[in-house]
Amino acid sequence: MMNKRELVREGERLDDLQIKGYEIIQSPGRFCFGMDAVLLSSYANVRKNERALDLGTGTGILPILLEAKNEGLHYTGLEIQEESADMARRSVRYNGLEEKIDIITGDIREASGIFGPASFQVVTVNPPYMIGEHGLKNENEALYIARHEALCTLDDILRESARLLPPRGRFYMVHRPFRLPEILSKMSAYRIEPKRMRLVYPRVDREPNMVLIEGLRGGNPRMQAEPPLIVYEKDGSYTDELRRIYGCG
Repeated sequence: MMNKRELVREGERLDDLQIKGYEIIQSPGRFCFGMDAVLLSSYANVRKNERALDLGTGTGILPILLEAKNEGLHYTGLEIQEESADMARRSVRYNGLEEKIDIITGDIREASGIFGPASFQVVTVNPPYMIGEHGLKNENEALYIARHEALCTLDDILRESARLLPPRGRFYMVHRPFRLPEILSKMSAYRIEPKRMRLVYPRVDREPNMVLIEGLRGGNPRMQAEPPLIVYEKDGSYTDELRRIYGCG
Protein backbone atom coordinates (compact mmCIF):
# COMPACT_ATOMS: atom_id res chain seq x y z
CA MET A 1 0.00 0.00 0.00
CA MET A 2 1.35 3.41 -0.98
CA ASN A 3 2.11 5.90 1.75
CA LYS A 4 -0.19 8.91 1.18
CA ARG A 5 2.70 11.24 1.90
CA GLU A 6 4.37 9.95 -1.26
CA LEU A 7 1.74 11.88 -3.23
CA VAL A 8 3.16 15.16 -1.93
CA ARG A 9 6.27 16.22 -3.83
CA GLU A 10 9.20 18.38 -2.89
CA GLY A 11 8.28 22.05 -2.63
CA GLU A 12 4.57 21.26 -2.14
CA ARG A 13 2.49 21.52 1.01
CA LEU A 14 -0.69 20.05 2.46
CA ASP A 15 -3.44 22.45 3.51
CA ASP A 16 -6.22 21.37 5.88
CA LEU A 17 -9.66 22.10 4.36
CA GLN A 18 -11.43 22.01 7.75
CA ILE A 19 -14.08 19.58 6.51
CA LYS A 20 -14.34 15.79 6.62
CA GLY A 21 -10.62 15.57 7.31
CA TYR A 22 -9.82 16.53 3.70
CA GLU A 23 -6.51 18.11 2.74
CA ILE A 24 -5.28 19.58 -0.54
CA ILE A 25 -1.84 19.56 -2.13
CA GLN A 26 -0.63 23.01 -3.16
CA SER A 27 2.56 24.62 -4.38
CA PRO A 28 3.49 28.16 -3.34
CA GLY A 29 4.99 28.64 -6.80
CA ARG A 30 1.63 28.08 -8.50
CA PHE A 31 -1.84 29.52 -7.96
CA CYS A 32 -3.21 28.54 -4.52
CA PHE A 33 -6.91 28.69 -3.79
CA GLY A 34 -8.36 31.68 -1.98
CA MET A 35 -11.51 32.79 -0.24
CA ASP A 36 -13.39 33.13 -3.53
CA ALA A 37 -13.24 29.35 -4.11
CA VAL A 38 -14.41 28.62 -0.56
CA LEU A 39 -17.34 31.05 -0.87
CA LEU A 40 -18.35 29.60 -4.25
CA SER A 41 -18.28 26.07 -2.84
CA SER A 42 -20.82 27.13 -0.22
CA TYR A 43 -22.96 29.11 -2.68
CA ALA A 44 -23.26 26.32 -5.25
CA ASN A 45 -25.72 23.49 -4.72
CA VAL A 46 -25.28 20.00 -6.18
CA ARG A 47 -28.29 17.81 -5.49
CA LYS A 48 -28.56 14.08 -5.09
CA ASN A 49 -27.82 12.16 -8.34
CA GLU A 50 -26.54 15.30 -10.09
CA ARG A 51 -23.22 15.59 -11.91
CA ALA A 52 -21.16 18.76 -11.57
CA LEU A 53 -18.32 20.18 -13.66
CA ASP A 54 -15.83 22.77 -12.45
CA LEU A 55 -14.26 24.72 -15.32
CA GLY A 56 -10.63 25.73 -14.80
CA THR A 57 -10.39 23.72 -11.61
CA GLY A 58 -6.74 24.51 -10.86
CA THR A 59 -5.57 22.19 -8.09
CA GLY A 60 -9.07 20.79 -7.62
CA ILE A 61 -10.29 22.81 -4.67
CA LEU A 62 -13.90 23.22 -5.87
CA PRO A 63 -14.64 19.55 -6.73
CA ILE A 64 -13.19 18.47 -3.37
CA LEU A 65 -15.15 21.05 -1.35
CA LEU A 66 -18.33 20.47 -3.36
CA GLU A 67 -18.09 16.73 -2.71
CA ALA A 68 -17.68 17.43 1.00
CA LYS A 69 -20.68 19.76 1.19
CA ASN A 70 -23.20 18.17 -1.20
CA GLU A 71 -24.91 14.89 -2.08
CA GLY A 72 -24.12 14.99 -5.79
CA LEU A 73 -23.44 11.79 -7.71
CA HIS A 74 -20.12 12.81 -9.30
CA TYR A 75 -17.78 15.78 -9.71
CA THR A 76 -15.38 16.59 -12.56
CA GLY A 77 -12.68 19.23 -12.79
CA LEU A 78 -11.37 20.50 -16.14
CA GLU A 79 -7.92 22.12 -16.12
CA ILE A 80 -5.70 23.15 -19.04
CA GLN A 81 -2.40 23.29 -17.12
CA GLU A 82 -1.14 19.74 -16.70
CA GLU A 83 0.97 20.55 -13.64
CA SER A 84 -2.10 21.84 -11.79
CA ALA A 85 -4.25 18.95 -13.04
CA ASP A 86 -1.66 16.47 -11.79
CA MET A 87 -1.65 18.13 -8.39
CA ALA A 88 -5.46 17.97 -8.33
CA ARG A 89 -5.44 14.24 -9.18
CA ARG A 90 -3.00 13.56 -6.38
CA SER A 91 -5.22 15.47 -3.93
CA VAL A 92 -8.19 13.39 -5.06
CA ARG A 93 -6.18 10.22 -4.39
CA TYR A 94 -4.87 11.56 -1.09
CA ASN A 95 -8.45 11.99 0.14
CA GLY A 96 -9.64 8.65 -1.28
CA LEU A 97 -12.13 10.31 -3.65
CA GLU A 98 -11.26 8.52 -6.91
CA GLU A 99 -14.82 7.14 -7.21
CA LYS A 100 -16.40 10.57 -6.77
CA ILE A 101 -14.06 13.01 -8.55
CA ASP A 102 -12.36 12.99 -11.97
CA ILE A 103 -9.77 15.54 -13.07
CA ILE A 104 -9.48 15.99 -16.84
CA THR A 105 -6.75 17.91 -18.66
CA GLY A 106 -8.35 20.05 -21.35
CA ASP A 107 -9.31 23.47 -22.67
CA ILE A 108 -12.43 25.28 -21.44
CA ARG A 109 -12.99 26.47 -25.00
CA GLU A 110 -13.47 22.83 -26.05
CA ALA A 111 -15.38 21.63 -22.98
CA SER A 112 -18.63 20.75 -24.72
CA GLY A 113 -16.68 18.73 -27.28
CA ILE A 114 -14.79 16.89 -24.54
CA PHE A 115 -17.85 15.96 -22.47
CA GLY A 116 -20.80 16.27 -24.86
CA PRO A 117 -23.87 18.52 -24.72
CA ALA A 118 -26.13 18.59 -21.66
CA SER A 119 -23.78 16.26 -19.76
CA PHE A 120 -23.83 18.05 -16.37
CA GLN A 121 -26.66 19.40 -14.23
CA VAL A 122 -24.33 21.90 -12.55
CA VAL A 123 -21.37 23.95 -13.83
CA THR A 124 -19.16 25.97 -11.50
CA VAL A 125 -16.36 28.38 -12.37
CA ASN A 126 -13.95 30.63 -10.52
CA PRO A 127 -12.58 32.27 -13.67
CA PRO A 128 -9.73 34.67 -14.40
CA TYR A 129 -11.02 38.11 -13.41
CA MET A 130 -8.76 40.38 -15.42
CA ILE A 131 -9.13 41.31 -19.07
CA GLY A 132 -5.96 41.22 -21.17
CA GLU A 133 -3.26 43.34 -19.56
CA HIS A 134 -5.54 44.81 -16.88
CA GLY A 135 -3.68 44.73 -13.59
CA LEU A 136 -0.05 43.80 -13.10
CA LYS A 137 1.27 40.99 -15.27
CA ASN A 138 2.94 38.41 -13.08
CA GLU A 139 6.11 36.87 -14.46
CA ASN A 140 4.92 33.47 -13.26
CA GLU A 141 2.97 32.07 -16.23
CA ALA A 142 0.80 29.77 -14.10
CA LEU A 143 -0.33 32.68 -11.92
CA TYR A 144 -0.89 34.92 -14.93
CA ILE A 145 -3.11 32.33 -16.64
CA ALA A 146 -5.12 31.88 -13.44
CA ARG A 147 -5.74 35.62 -13.00
CA HIS A 148 -6.06 36.94 -16.57
CA GLU A 149 -8.22 35.97 -19.53
CA ALA A 150 -5.18 34.67 -21.38
CA LEU A 151 -6.53 31.25 -22.38
CA CYS A 152 -10.29 31.78 -22.13
CA THR A 153 -12.75 34.66 -21.97
CA LEU A 154 -16.08 35.18 -20.25
CA ASP A 155 -17.72 34.46 -23.61
CA ASP A 156 -15.89 31.13 -23.86
CA ILE A 157 -17.04 30.15 -20.36
CA LEU A 158 -20.68 31.07 -20.93
CA ARG A 159 -20.85 29.57 -24.43
CA GLU A 160 -19.49 26.22 -23.27
CA SER A 161 -21.54 26.23 -20.06
CA ALA A 162 -24.72 26.80 -22.07
CA ARG A 163 -23.86 23.77 -24.19
CA LEU A 164 -22.89 21.60 -21.21
CA LEU A 165 -26.07 22.27 -19.24
CA PRO A 166 -29.52 20.84 -20.02
CA PRO A 167 -32.60 23.05 -19.72
CA ARG A 168 -32.95 24.11 -16.06
CA GLY A 169 -29.29 23.22 -15.41
CA ARG A 170 -27.56 25.54 -12.96
CA PHE A 171 -24.47 27.72 -13.39
CA TYR A 172 -22.49 29.14 -10.45
CA MET A 173 -19.71 31.71 -10.70
CA VAL A 174 -17.67 34.00 -8.47
CA HIS A 175 -16.32 37.15 -10.10
CA ARG A 176 -15.54 40.82 -9.53
CA PRO A 177 -18.31 43.45 -9.22
CA PHE A 178 -16.64 45.84 -11.69
CA ARG A 179 -17.60 43.40 -14.47
CA LEU A 180 -21.20 42.89 -13.38
CA PRO A 181 -22.88 44.74 -16.29
CA GLU A 182 -20.96 42.60 -18.77
CA ILE A 183 -21.57 39.39 -16.80
CA LEU A 184 -25.32 39.83 -16.52
CA SER A 185 -25.86 40.87 -20.12
CA LYS A 186 -23.73 38.03 -21.49
CA MET A 187 -25.34 35.43 -19.25
CA SER A 188 -28.73 36.40 -20.65
CA ALA A 189 -27.35 36.43 -24.21
CA TYR A 190 -26.18 32.82 -23.78
CA ARG A 191 -29.56 31.82 -22.28
CA ILE A 192 -28.14 31.34 -18.78
CA GLU A 193 -30.55 33.60 -16.97
CA PRO A 194 -29.21 35.21 -13.75
CA LYS A 195 -31.39 34.03 -10.84
CA ARG A 196 -29.47 34.88 -7.65
CA MET A 197 -26.70 37.34 -6.86
CA ARG A 198 -24.84 38.07 -3.65
CA LEU A 199 -22.22 40.77 -3.18
CA VAL A 200 -19.29 40.09 -0.85
CA TYR A 201 -17.88 43.00 1.18
CA PRO A 202 -14.51 42.83 2.98
CA ARG A 203 -16.02 45.06 5.70
CA VAL A 204 -19.40 46.66 6.16
CA ASP A 205 -18.04 50.13 5.28
CA ARG A 206 -16.08 49.04 2.19
CA GLU A 207 -17.04 48.49 -1.43
CA PRO A 208 -17.80 44.90 -2.47
CA ASN A 209 -14.86 43.01 -3.98
CA MET A 210 -16.58 39.78 -5.02
CA VAL A 211 -19.93 38.71 -6.42
CA LEU A 212 -21.53 35.26 -6.32
CA ILE A 213 -23.99 34.47 -9.11
CA GLU A 214 -26.36 31.61 -9.90
CA GLY A 215 -27.79 31.24 -13.39
CA LEU A 216 -30.45 28.90 -14.79
CA ARG A 217 -30.16 27.49 -18.31
CA GLY A 218 -33.25 28.64 -20.19
CA GLY A 219 -34.74 30.32 -17.11
CA ASN A 220 -37.17 33.22 -17.09
CA PRO A 221 -35.84 36.77 -16.50
CA ARG A 222 -36.13 37.31 -12.74
CA MET A 223 -33.21 37.71 -10.34
CA GLN A 224 -33.06 37.81 -6.55
CA ALA A 225 -30.51 40.15 -4.97
CA GLU A 226 -29.53 38.48 -1.72
CA PRO A 227 -28.33 40.11 1.52
CA PRO A 228 -24.67 41.14 1.49
CA LEU A 229 -21.98 38.80 2.80
CA ILE A 230 -19.56 40.61 5.13
CA VAL A 231 -16.14 39.00 5.60
CA TYR A 232 -14.51 40.87 8.51
CA GLU A 233 -15.70 42.52 11.69
CA LYS A 234 -14.30 45.94 12.61
CA ASP A 235 -11.62 44.28 14.75
CA GLY A 236 -10.38 42.25 11.79
CA SER A 237 -11.86 38.91 12.88
CA TYR A 238 -14.11 36.87 10.63
CA THR A 239 -17.85 37.44 10.90
CA ASP A 240 -19.95 34.58 12.29
CA GLU A 241 -21.12 33.65 8.78
CA LEU A 242 -17.56 33.45 7.45
CA ARG A 243 -16.57 31.30 10.40
CA ARG A 244 -19.42 28.92 9.61
CA ILE A 245 -18.43 28.78 5.94
CA TYR A 246 -14.86 27.92 6.89
CA GLY A 247 -16.02 25.32 9.37
CA CYS A 248 -14.66 27.11 12.44
CA GLY A 249 -17.82 28.68 13.76
